[in-house]
Amino acid sequence: MSEKNTENKTAVSKTRNFIHEIVENDLAEGKNGGRVHTRFPPEPNGYLHIGHAKAICLDFGTAEKFGGKCNLRFDDTNPSKEDQEYVDSIMEDIKWLGFDWEDRLYYASDFFDRLYEFAVKLIKEGKAYIDEQPADLISQQRGTPTRPGTESPYRNRPVEENLDMFERMKAGEFPNGHCVLRAKIDMASPNMHMRDPLMYRIMHAEHHRTGNKWCIYPMYDYAHGQCDYFEGITHSLCTLEFEIHRPLYNWFVDQLADSDYRPRQIEFSRLNLSYTMMSKRKLLQLVEEKLVSGWDDPRMPTLSGLRRRGFTPASIRALVEKVGITKTEGMVDVALLEHAVREDLNKTAQRVMGVLNPLKVVITNYPETQVEMLEAVNNPEDESAGTREVPFTREIYIERDDFMEDPPRKFFRLSPGKEVRLRYAYFVTCTDVVTDENGEISELHCTYDPESRGGNSPDGRKVKATLHWVSATENVEAKVRLYDRLFSVEDPSGDKEVDFRELLNPDSLNVLDKCYVEPFVKNAKPLDNFQFERMGYFNLDKESGDSKLVFNRTVTLRDNWSKHKGK
Repeated sequence: MSEKNTENKTAVSKTRNFIHEIVENDLAEGKNGGRVHTRFPPEPNGYLHIGHAKAICLDFGTAEKFGGKCNLRFDDTNPSKEDQEYVDSIMEDIKWLGFDWEDRLYYASDFFDRLYEFAVKLIKEGKAYIDEQPADLISQQRGTPTRPGTESPYRNRPVEENLDMFERMKAGEFPNGHCVLRAKIDMASPNMHMRDPLMYRIMHAEHHRTGNKWCIYPMYDYAHGQCDYFEGITHSLCTLEFEIHRPLYNWFVDQLADSDYRPRQIEFSRLNLSYTMMSKRKLLQLVEEKLVSGWDDPRMPTLSGLRRRGFTPASIRALVEKVGITKTEGMVDVALLEHAVREDLNKTAQRVMGVLNPLKVVITNYPETQVEMLEAVNNPEDESAGTREVPFTREIYIERDDFMEDPPRKFFRLSPGKEVRLRYAYFVTCTDVVTDENGEISELHCTYDPESRGGNSPDGRKVKATLHWVSATENVEAKVRLYDRLFSVEDPSGDKEVDFRELLNPDSLNVLDKCYVEPFVKNAKPLDNFQFERMGYFNLDKESGDSKLVFNRTVTLRDNWSKHKGK
C-alpha cells in the first residue's frame, strides 16, 4: 500500500470513530491522570440485541485500545421489569463477543445506600423535595418545550418535613404512587429534563439482588451519572438519545463532586439495521405472545438468537468496524451483516454435502453392495483444514431442483441423456426417469463412468455442471430450518400507524423434516458451523435431539433477498 493510501485509510478511521480522537486528545492534555475507564451499563430487563453489540464493542474496545479498563454495570433500578435470567444472558453475550470485565462487575444496587445518602444531602441543601401530586398532574405541570413548567405547590415544603417524608417513604409507610422525590432545579429551563426531575419513586417490589430491603428506587437519570462518578469512569459513552440528558447528569454530579474529576459523556449514533426491530419492549411482546419461540429464536436480532442461528462474534465485530462510530443516525442494510458472516465463515466453516430436498438416484452400473470412500476438501480457503472421506454408494440423493425432465435451453444440470459431474465422485448420465402413481418423479436411473473417479475425465471431455450429493445408505438424516428476515419491510418501526406485528414476514421460517447430510456431521457439537456446499451456511442447533440432528441456516451463499422481497 502506498504512503498516500495509508494516510487516507488512517484519516477515514479517525473520522469514523471520533470518540477515539477525543480520548487521544484527553490523554494528550493529561486529563484524569492518564486514565481511560469506560463502562457498559445495560438494564437487566431483556436480552441484548445487535444494536447493543455496537455499544459493547465501543466501550470495551476503547478501553483495550488505550490500555484502560471497562466495567460491566447493571442499571438495576426497576425491579418490576428485571430478572436474574437477563443478567446471566447479558454476561454470556459479552463473553461470547470476546470481551472480559475481569473483576469489575457492578450493579446500580451496589450504590443504593450512597444514592440514598446523596438524596438526603440534596434535601438538606434545599435542592430536593417530596411531591405528593399524581403522576399525570406532575407531567402536565412540566409544560412543553416552548412553554415553561408550573411549580408544584409542594416545591417549597420545609426541609425537615421533606426529610421526614423521605424517611417514611423508605420505611414503607406509603403505597405505590403516593409521592415522589424531585430535584429542585429550574421549571423554566428550555431543557425539559431539568424541570424538577424525579429522583425516587415508591415501588413495593422484590429486587432480584436486594430482596425487600428497599421499597423506594432511584430513577435512571438520577442513578446513572452518579454510578459513573462512584466508579471513576472517565468516558461515559452513550447513544444520541441521551445527549439531552447530559446537563442533568452533570448537575447531579456537580452537587456531589468534591474534586475536579467528572465523567465525560460522549454520544454516538445507534446501530439500526434494516428489516430488524430494535425495541426491547416489542421484542418482549413477540416472545410473550409466542410469535417467536423465545428470546433466542434464530430470527430474533438478539445476540443469543444470532448465536443460535450461526452468526459468529468475528462477523458482528466486523460489522461494527465497517459501519464506524459517528453522530449521524441512519439505517444500515442488514445485508452488510450477512456479508460479514459470509466472509468469516468462508474462511473458517467446515465444508460438507447436504441434500435438503432429496431425489433418489440409482446408478445402475455401479456395484450394489460397494461403499467407496472418496477424498473431499474440508475448506478450500484453508489448506491446513485437510481432507475427509465421503462414502459413495450405488444409491444417492441429489437436490430435486438439480433435475428437470424437460429443461429449458440454458439448464445445465441433470436431465434425460445429459451428463454431469458428481462432486468428488464421477461423471453420471441420466438414462431413465421413474414416476409414481401421481406422475411425480420418484427416482432417476443413471450410469457412471468408472474412469472419471474424483470428477476427472480421462479423455478431457467437459461437463457444465457439478452437483452435490449424499449417499442414500451412508448418511445422517436431519431436520433443517431455513430462516429469512423476521420482518417483510425495511423499517418495521417507521410507520407508527401500523401494528408492527402485521409486518412480520410469513416466510421467515421454513422447516424441512427429511434432509440428508454426509456422515461427517455425526460428531458435530451444538453451534458448530458448516457450509453445505452450494446450499449455504448452517450450524447445528443447540437443542438437537438424539434421534435427529437439527441444522439452522445462517445465510445463503450469496444475497438472494432482492429476488423475492417483493413477494
